[in-house]
This record gives sequence, structure tokens and C-alpha cells, in this order.
Amino acid sequence: MTVLVTGATGFIGSYVAEKLLEKGYNVRCLIRKTSNLRWIKDKNYDLVEGSLSDINSLEYATKDVDYIYHIAGNTSAKCLDEYIEGNCKGTTNLIEAALKNAPNIKRFIYVSSQTACGPALSMNEPTDENFHLNPITDYGRSKKLAEESIKTYIEKIPFTIIRPPAVYGPRDTEIYSIFKMIKSGLCCYMGFNKKILSLVHVYDLVDGIINSAETNNTLGKTYFITSEIFYSWHQIYNTIKKELNKKITLSIYLPHFLVLTAGSISGFLGSFGKKPPVFNYQKGIDFIQQYWICSSKSATKDFGYRQKVSLEEGIKETIKWYKDMKWL
Repeated sequence: MTVLVTGATGFIGSYVAEKLLEKGYNVRCLIRKTSNLRWIKDKNYDLVEGSLSDINSLEYATKDVDYIYHIAGNTSAKCLDEYIEGNCKGTTNLIEAALKNAPNIKRFIYVSSQTACGPALSMNEPTDENFHLNPITDYGRSKKLAEESIKTYIEKIPFTIIRPPAVYGPRDTEIYSIFKMIKSGLCCYMGFNKKILSLVHVYDLVDGIINSAETNNTLGKTYFITSEIFYSWHQIYNTIKKELNKKITLSIYLPHFLVLTAGSISGFLGSFGKKPPVFNYQKGIDFIQQYWICSSKSATKDFGYRQKVSLEEGIKETIKWYKDMKWL
């Protein structure tokens, strides 16, 4: 069978493509002319140039595929319209191309985000598939719109939606900054109240994504693929510190207003650049939420998902990889 993976040059997508190849699928990867191929070069993939913003360029990419794993999207942008263009319109174009060119498609897997749902209300109420969608940032709103767009095709294409929380592991460049911070002997906390979050290792996420596609139990449904344990930033920092064998020389607690002010300034200055700023006011809003937690119970019930990688094991392997790559 042939699968198409979008976002295969990125963190999560590169692992999805590898796992599918291991399982015996013919793997086709959608790439751009400017894509960095470091994670997918020298592998037995069919690399196809195209753009999610150009439906005509998706014709060959989607031709006669059995599965589509749609992982690509905008994770940073200067405004809501840019997020919508990359995450919603691009997804719609891909579905329309699949309807035209892949008449026997078995599943369209969309990797969304916990941010489409928004943070949980309390420690005892982790978000699940029945939670009212209440995104608090433009990124989350664009993911919500993409999900809603997909659901309008429920009679035309078999789909499954996956919402991961924060993801870590080898190749990650986002949470990597935290590892660098701890290595420097610094701990930085957003606010004075304890922040609790769900976290998933990329290996567990990839297994969950692929397993969700290979059962009929998941048709037309949405799932959280996440850790079964909720973590505090204190736990995460201490685990990284222990594995790095580092002492923390300075712990900083930033008041929420200072986080948002810094985000506003960074976002304003970044608006003059070609690329969106890494940190802005909306990222600050994400950072100050107390409960970014979600439940994987539905995934466990419908296709047997379980967390296999513990925080300690995951952090240890991730640090080893960073060191091997000379990132740390």
C-alpha cells in the first residue's frame, strides 16, 4: 500500500514516515523546494515537490494513495490569516486533491493539536474528546477551523483526527531550548502557581497515530495521544537536571504580566522581520495557563494506546541524542 506523509521533513512527520517504511508501506513524502531533507535523505521514499497552497501541485502526491498522514502546517505566523492559510486552507486543498486522485483512500489522518481545544479547567477535568473547543490563540483557532473543515467531508472521506499535547524527543527543536536552559544552570518558571501539563514522547505519539489509522474503530473520530501521567514543570526540570548532572544556580519566577509584556515586545519587533517571531504575546498566553492536560482514555479504549516511554527514559534518550548531535 502507498501512503502520503506531509511534514515528513519535520520532527513528528519524519518519525511517522520511518515507521511506515518499517511496516512495509510505500512511503511518498510531500516536500517543498526549500525543505531541509536532513531527516529523510538517503531513505527509500518517493519525494514529491508540491505545496498545500497549490491544489494542482498535489495531483501526483495524492494519486492512488491508500493513506494520507497530514502532519504539515504552520506552527508560527504573524497573524490569524497566515495560520488559516497554512493549517485550514492547506488541509482543505489536500482533501480535495485526495477526493479527485485517490478514489480508494482508506484513511485521512490529520494531526491537529491540543491547542484546538484549549487548556483544561482543572486538575480533575483533563480535556477529552467531549470537551467544548475553546482555543485561546490564533494557532489553536486555526487548528479548530481545520478540524471543522475536515468534518464537513464526513460522507466523502474516511478520516481520523489526532490531538497531541506538547511533544518531545530526538530531533525536537522546540522543547530543546529547555534542555539548553537547564544545562546553563538556569530554571525559569512562568508565574508562581504550579503549572501541570501532558507531555508525549514522539515514539509513543507515532505509534498512536499509525495504530489509529489501521482500525475501523476510529473512523470519523478524534483522539488525544498523550502521556497517561500529568507532569509539573518542577518534575520535568528535575528529571533533565538529574540526567545532565547539573546543579541549578538560579531559579527565576516570572510574573504573568511580565511574560505577556515580553511576548508583546518580542512580537512587535518580530513583525518587522521576514519570519514570524519565535516568542510573542500569544505564546505567552499559552505559557501562563495552569492546566495543559488531556486524557488518552478514548485512544486506549478504541485502539489500545498506552504510554510506553516514561519521562525518565524519554529524557535520557533525548539528551543522549542531543549530545550525539552536538546540540548539547
